Amino acid sequence: MKLYDTQSRQLKEIEVTRKQIQMYCCGPTVYRDAHVGNLRTFLLSDLIARVVQLNGSHPYLIQNITDVGHMSEDFVNDDKMLTQAKLEKVDPFEIARKYEAKFHQDLADLNIVPAAGYPRASESIDLMLTLIGKLIDADFAYVGSDSSVYFSAQKFASYGAISGNKLDSLKPGHRYEYSEDGAKRFHADWALWKAADDRTEMVWESPWGKGFPGWHIECSAMSLELLDGHVDIHVGGIDLRFPHHENERAQSNALINTEAVDLWVHGEHLLFEGKKMSKSSGNVVLLKDVIERGIDPLAIRLCFLENKYRSQIDLTWSSIEAAHETLKRWRMKMSQWGSEKSMQIDPEIESAFNTDLDTPRVIMRLREIEKSDSDNKASFFRYADQVLGLDLDRPLETKVLTPQMKTLLDERALARTEKRWADSDRLRVELENLGLEIKDTPEGQSWS
Repeated sequence: MKLYDTQSRQLKEIEVTRKQIQMYCCGPTVYRDAHVGNLRTFLLSDLIARVVQLNGSHPYLIQNITDVGHMSEDFVNDDKMLTQAKLEKVDPFEIARKYEAKFHQDLADLNIVPAAGYPRASESIDLMLTLIGKLIDADFAYVGSDSSVYFSAQKFASYGAISGNKLDSLKPGHRYEYSEDGAKRFHADWALWKAADDRTEMVWESPWGKGFPGWHIECSAMSLELLDGHVDIHVGGIDLRFPHHENERAQSNALINTEAVDLWVHGEHLLFEGKKMSKSSGNVVLLKDVIERGIDPLAIRLCFLENKYRSQIDLTWSSIEAAHETLKRWRMKMSQWGSEKSMQIDPEIESAFNTDLDTPRVIMRLREIEKSDSDNKASFFRYADQVLGLDLDRPLETKVLTPQMKTLLDERALARTEKRWADSDRLRVELENLGLEIKDTPEGQSWS
């Protein structure tokens, strides 16, 4: 099994012959609903884990929950959790639990296998404080003039190995690292612990006074603690490559004096109808929006699978609806191909999964098998679905016309015979509101 490693910029082999593969995926900051672009990253970790499992090894995945918020260029005096709490007029931890629950529901709707653990940042403060203390003792961190604790970027010789960014070329105030008015020794240093100042919520006691953790330290703390000091595969969105993963690597490696992560895997951005999905663009799509349209949420999963994880996707409602129709067709054919629940390895599908997770090649191969004369179509589809996770063996729903629907269909057929077109249109709307799809043909009306 090989995956593209962002740090070495080449395909890297994973020893799936080992009993267990340690995985870490950067989880959500639970201050709002995750949109489908966010969910693409979590599907990526699920797909990798499923391929590891397919190869006979056990994936052990940890995914953190950021529930203490973090600062960004948009939140100079506040953080995301506190800002949303003010908007909804509730306690910030109530915000965290609300959106954390919604996040887990989204994962379930996308058929994403639950991680082995979802540690919360708010419950790992003592762990972070211990690591920060160790970094200070090792001279990788210092207390600034504002009583915040900073990591000394210049002390870490290989900074920039993941992103290619060099310290000398970084400008002050780069994204996520707001200015501290001279409290730092070097402009590219970042906060491990922020002094509370006037902040009264979501603050904790520390050896350096009341405050809250910086954004990057939580992932170092949780991954090193819960994965025994070593991560085989670290997963995240491409937007986390810098500064988050660059800073996380520096912290973790400084603590254990070796590479903490073997392989860094990043998924690309999602566009929606030509634009990056964002609140400012007005094109944010949630999984619940898809479900409310009567579309199987696994249609989103199929849309993602039809594209390489390292390629941008331009998602549209048309592509989502097309994926929904493909799912319906495949499930119908699986029921027609026989009830025997056998599986058969297809060498091309197996190779595609193991070669940088080439799911588009797998989908193309399934379309070839669908059109072929093979007697083992269902077995090949079932083998692929161990990773694809499209629930292709799901029984088809059988729906029966209600007496009301039958009456309206008969009335509409009569209206069309008598050329009462206004009545025909009115009855069509009533039938569609009841969940029927009406088509008019030269032979008469049909419905589904």
